[in-house]
Amino acid sequence: MHKRQFFPGSGCLGAAALLLVATGWCAPIRAAAAADKQPKVAAPEQGPRATPIRNSTLFVSPDDKAEKLATVFPGREMVIAERSGEWLRVFANTDVEKESEQDAPVFGEDAVATPISGWMREKGVVRPETPQGDVILFGLAANFEEQASEANAPHGAAQTARLLYRRVAEIFPDSPKAGEAAWRAADIRWQLEKADVFSRPSGHEKESYLRSQIGDEEMKKIEKKFPHTRYADLAAYDMLDNKICGDWQGSTKCPEKEAELFDKYAAEHPDSPRAAEALYKATFRQASLGDMYSADGDDKKSEQARARAKDLAGRVTGKYAQSDYAARAAGLIYKMEQGIPIYGSDRE
Repeated sequence: MHKRQFFPGSGCLGAAALLLVATGWCAPIRAAAAADKQPKVAAPEQGPRATPIRNSTLFVSPDDKAEKLATVFPGREMVIAERSGEWLRVFANTDVEKESEQDAPVFGEDAVATPISGWMREKGVVRPETPQGDVILFGLAANFEEQASEANAPHGAAQTARLLYRRVAEIFPDSPKAGEAAWRAADIRWQLEKADVFSRPSGHEKESYLRSQIGDEEMKKIEKKFPHTRYADLAAYDMLDNKICGDWQGSTKCPEKEAELFDKYAAEHPDSPRAAEALYKATFRQASLGDMYSADGDDKKSEQARARAKDLAGRVTGKYAQSDYAARAAGLIYKMEQGIPIYGSDRE
């Protein structure tokens, strides 16, 4: 699977305005006011889950001329309460702000947001009965995800992709795409939060406990729901971000700890799509330690670290010979053997 990248200033990501931009098209929030106009009707505990694939208007009654309550954006949670011709009465999550910050669910045991009840046209609504509904949602999510990687991405593209992926996993839990969709949704959230966390001054602190931690609840759920799969492997790799140093600040403690983390990951997840990358990162850190110990005058530790780097590089080229990381590891060892600094002015 490709590695996603969201560009600062693209409309889907920005350090200072990260959560504001990710709210889903940055649209005005009229949901709360609309809710006050409605009779208090309890949301159904059971009912077909659904989501719109376009901006859909919620009306007081099944009539285009009726009062408008809110706009439901692509990927938002909905439960269908009843149907009247081409109209659906739904309970929908329109709380943009809360969902962007917490992905606040409105249905089920973890519900914390309040849904709005209203009528919308059935056109553009994907539900469990929709033929190839899982494929449709997955494809639309992938489109938004690709847009989020462009320099001039639409506002909220990453968040919309994330929500659509989540709906694949929730509306079609038995779909062959459910596991990957759940992972992609969690990973987009992770990358957005990671960019925010590491953009703060605390993100440059040496010790990981001195900065905010990226929320790992979804990643842990993926490990539990899809054990021994590539998605559990990928989730475990992402969660290493909470353990690495923000900046080494010349301390050997950081690359020592990180080399161990990445080496352990590769050993425990040998078939992971990130295993070769983890081994390469462990190799780089051991090679860097060789330079750091040498600068400190500790030749014994320097030789040990460089020997360890060679061993790790051998594992990359031996087990993952076709990956880019095998070639990168070979280049790294060549530089090390030529006496070209790995850590310092030539640091990768």
